[in-house]
Amino acid sequence: MVSRNRLGLRILAIAIAIGCQGLDDIAARAESPDLRREEGETLFTLRVLPVLQAKCFGCHGSDADNVRGSYNLLTREGMLAGGESGESSLSPGDPEGSSLLQAVLWNGYEMPPKENDRLSAEQIQALRRWIALGAPWPSAERQAKIRAAEWENEANEEGRLVKTSGGTSQEWTNRRYDPADLWAFERLRRKEEILADDLPLDKAIDHFLSAELATAKLPAASPASPRQLIIRATWDLHGLPPQPEDITAFEAAWNANSDQAWRDLIDRLLESPRYGERWGRHWLDVTRYADTGGMANDYERSNIWRYRDYVIRAFNDDKPYDQFIVEQLAGDELADQAVRDRLGGKGLDVYQIQQKGTYNEQESEWIVATGFLRMGPWDNAMIEPAEARQIFLDDLVNITGQTFLGQTMRCCKCHDHKFDPIPTRDYYAMFSAFATTQMAERKVPFLPQENLERFAQEKSHVQQMLKFASDEKNRLVEKREAAAKAWFAEHGLPYKKEEDRRNLPDEEKPPRHCGLDHVEQGQLKVREQDEWIWTRRLERFEPMVQSVYNASSSELKGTFARQLRIKRANKPGLQPVQHILIGGALAALGDAVQPGVLSAVGLPTSDSPELPFQLTSETDGRRLELANWIANSENGLTSRTIVNRLWQSHFGQAIAANPNNLGAKGSKPSHPDLLEYLAADFVANGWKIKRLHRAMLLTEAYRRSSIPSDPALAQEIDPNNRLLSYFPRRRLSAEEVRDGLLAITGELVHCHGGLPIKPEMNMEVALQPRMIQFSLAPAYQPSRSRGERNRRTIYAYQVRGQADPFTELFNQPNPNDSCESRESAAVTPQAFTLLNSDAMVDRSIAMALRLETSAKTAPAQIEIAFQRTLGRSATQEEADRLVRYVEEMRKYHRGAAPQPTTYPTQITRSLVEELSGAVFEYVEVLPVFENYEEDAKPADVSPETRALADLCLLLFNSNEFMYVD
Repeated sequence: MVSRNRLGLRILAIAIAIGCQGLDDIAARAESPDLRREEGETLFTLRVLPVLQAKCFGCHGSDADNVRGSYNLLTREGMLAGGESGESSLSPGDPEGSSLLQAVLWNGYEMPPKENDRLSAEQIQALRRWIALGAPWPSAERQAKIRAAEWENEANEEGRLVKTSGGTSQEWTNRRYDPADLWAFERLRRKEEILADDLPLDKAIDHFLSAELATAKLPAASPASPRQLIIRATWDLHGLPPQPEDITAFEAAWNANSDQAWRDLIDRLLESPRYGERWGRHWLDVTRYADTGGMANDYERSNIWRYRDYVIRAFNDDKPYDQFIVEQLAGDELADQAVRDRLGGKGLDVYQIQQKGTYNEQESEWIVATGFLRMGPWDNAMIEPAEARQIFLDDLVNITGQTFLGQTMRCCKCHDHKFDPIPTRDYYAMFSAFATTQMAERKVPFLPQENLERFAQEKSHVQQMLKFASDEKNRLVEKREAAAKAWFAEHGLPYKKEEDRRNLPDEEKPPRHCGLDHVEQGQLKVREQDEWIWTRRLERFEPMVQSVYNASSSELKGTFARQLRIKRANKPGLQPVQHILIGGALAALGDAVQPGVLSAVGLPTSDSPELPFQLTSETDGRRLELANWIANSENGLTSRTIVNRLWQSHFGQAIAANPNNLGAKGSKPSHPDLLEYLAADFVANGWKIKRLHRAMLLTEAYRRSSIPSDPALAQEIDPNNRLLSYFPRRRLSAEEVRDGLLAITGELVHCHGGLPIKPEMNMEVALQPRMIQFSLAPAYQPSRSRGERNRRTIYAYQVRGQADPFTELFNQPNPNDSCESRESAAVTPQAFTLLNSDAMVDRSIAMALRLETSAKTAPAQIEIAFQRTLGRSATQEEADRLVRYVEEMRKYHRGAAPQPTTYPTQITRSLVEELSGAVFEYVEVLPVFENYEEDAKPADVSPETRALADLCLLLFNSNEFMYVD
């Protein structure tokens, strides 16, 4: 874009070209009419007109039938004519006398009228200068030439051009970007280009951090104590507290050789299966894991737990991240490719294997991984098929962009991206890459490493619920059919079953619900729905996965979200033709596009100069080519995104603070060279995540105290601790609170995944009516035994339509959206929950019972409680105060009589019958409570135990437990 400075250079060049002339001659030419007109036309075309188009034309000219104030700004003549007042708004050569300029200055008139739309100082100055130059308005042809000449310059003071596949307008295609906003799209530099010294990764990290601290003249905090470090690292890598004996052993090892002790601790933590459970949860936050589909019906995705366990195994096995990407996006295509290889390359064999599910172990693992593509909330109820299909594909494009590329793709679904170099053409190119992807629940053998141990007991419960629903339904059907038989006999007609008489004329069949009153009609509808729900839940025990397959089109119709199977058309369909959907509307077709990738990255998918960013157009292979492009070692978006996420999970905030949005509107990196170096090192060393963990924890930055060396100075220079002069203190996450308490009380049961477990939740929430389409969902019934309920939270059954209030309150994310960062705000209900909820009372009693078996005196019990909860001994003052406190609570509890806890074995529900509008009731059974292994409750233990439980509850509520230093 031409500025006055550039015009001055242009004038200087003219002067040199015609020979030596004096400065007076140059000045004269600078004021010549031709040069003034050239500057004015250029300024108008590149600076003024875009502002008018964005800020003014909408109200003053674009809609010919509604021109505000009769003031048309589409032409120079309109400006000269003015509006309904008849006063000209433009005085060429006289900016201060032009009411147009005064209006944008908000002197008198206020235009644009909204504060957020006001022109910037730079925009106002451009308008002022244009008017001073005579307000020239060049023809459309002249404007085109000015723009074309400007677009020849890749970079100028206005910003950089970015080569893409092209926007829906030339103006967008050739717009300029602030180079600072393009950092994530740049070519990934080699480590040697960023830091010449060949340092170990942990030392390189400290180098970059120390340089920023030195520049800010901010001293680093002193090292943390060994006790703080083992507590910090264990929570960080396992999501659990260390055992007291582990702390003692580590402190002894630290005193002998601190560096070796620290390295050994990190290695031990990374090798434990608990590591995958902790870090798998981070990944599931991003991918939106849940066991149900959400929306109107919230159908169970019965086997989605297999994807959850795949993620945990991938982290524990340190699967290279590039492989992890490809398997989740295209594992089914990898399996199809492997089947072709082992069976001789016939497509028909691949289709037969897909139907039978006779895959080997590696092929099965790949298909399980594609559960990623089924994570989003989706249901087609009451939605047209084409729209339901679009919702699914839009979700795949957006979650792929957010998860792997750190890009918010939804921003360019309806138009070219407003801030980043992503044209809507690229959005629909990625959309097309998924266009042959069809949802399916597929037959895939269980893997040897998958845990099937609870199948028998869980299946027995589901069959019991199914039998009750079927028996109740059959009772009502028999009554209805008995009345129908009587009606047919009365009318001298042969009896026909319900499904056979539906299409008969009304005079040849009985009323729809003959023999049933409105209560029974409503009950029948509920029982039919329940029968279907529990029949579907039997799929939990079948070797099936939530996955996808490739086909040009799907034959599935109707309410197919209920049951998704591979179903191909009898005749192969034509390849789907994808168009840009203008405004995101299915009926507004723009240009046709081919499957492709994000062109702004500059990483081609082929050697074709005409189609450098295009993927295959075949039915198969689109996602695999897309996945390989994302996992390419030269794709800087991918590597920057994942190392940024890993850094955030260790240091509390990402280097670029919005991991799902590395674009212009995301936060810029606090340490850009560090982020670049980490990304380059990550790729150069095999995409290994555990290697990054190890390096980050070995840094001096990670081992700093959480107390600044100079708190006042740190607050003044770096109030948000972006420079990491001290370690950021953090609150435990929802899962850490629950799992940590179970570990401290000795109740935590470790497992290796498998069917989801159901912890106890607030009974009011568990039993509250939860609407699904045409009925109520079955009540939440916790797992029958303590051994099942007290497993880690990552294995808990997660229902989109029914969040556990305990974990929700402590900011477990909503699984409908990708969570880039957990909220950690402290709110009042958290305090009430930590003090009064059944979950906390149960844990405190369990802890008290454990203390009573470990020690007989209050001082000894207090010491053990401190060691297990806080990882340290009580001070003498703390011990003395708490001994008195326990004695006071014993006196209190001796005078109290808590009521026993009871669990219902059935509840009565109320609904409104759809056709009659009348209220009806029905009974729902809760057989899990018939032989329920409940936690110890206040009424089950002595006053002395309850007093000790109050002590435990106090420690559980302490900041020292709830926060990691």
